[in-house]
Amino acid sequence: MGKSDSKLNLKIAVDGFSSCGKSTLAKSIARALDFIYIDSGAMYRAVTLFCLNHKIDVTDQKKVSSILNKINIHFEILDGENHTFLNGKDIENIIRKPLVSDNVSEIAIISPVRKMLVDQQRALSKDKGVVMDGRDIGTVVFPNAEVKLFLIADLETRAIRRYEEMKAKGLSTNLMDVSKNLQHRDFIDSTREDSPLKQAKDAVVIDNSYMTREEQLEKALEIIEEKTNINI
Repeated sequence: MGKSDSKLNLKIAVDGFSSCGKSTLAKSIARALDFIYIDSGAMYRAVTLFCLNHKIDVTDQKKVSSILNKINIHFEILDGENHTFLNGKDIENIIRKPLVSDNVSEIAIISPVRKMLVDQQRALSKDKGVVMDGRDIGTVVFPNAEVKLFLIADLETRAIRRYEEMKAKGLSTNLMDVSKNLQHRDFIDSTREDSPLKQAKDAVVIDNSYMTREEQLEKALEIIEEKTNINI
């Protein structure tokens, strides 16, 4: 796909609840458009992992805020996949484990954490065509994004997807625990005081409960083409 210079710094925001397939879609869009992909959720997971590794109570907001200057996060493409690095160490697989998943929403409600990571996300995306997924990309990180997508799917579908993903990675869990974790994260993400999960007024909703990955990408690219006049 050819891009004119005026399109090189387009921002595409993909928001939605946990396990709606935001990362899968965002990565696919980035590949299709040859844009940069930034996994905002992985950044919050990285902060969570740092706290857990250093025995810091994730609910102690003052303590968590005091150690943020010790955290450096960056991304690298390894074997065609996006990997998250924390202070120089590849943590991509570790941050997907249940212990991190169970604690990340508590980290995400802390305002200094959000400010630090939003600043980093904006710096990483400066003067680039970017696709970023998360929960507040279209409302806070990139409120002026040219394209905003909001993914939804029913809880049962999301739980099965997350369960199968964890099984494929060899992680031990059960479907009921996964469903409870998603409900817990939904509640915290939607009710937190700082940058709660909500649909941007100008976002286009995609319900992918019964969509294949290919159908979801096709729908997203149609929306992007319509909104930006990019010839995909």
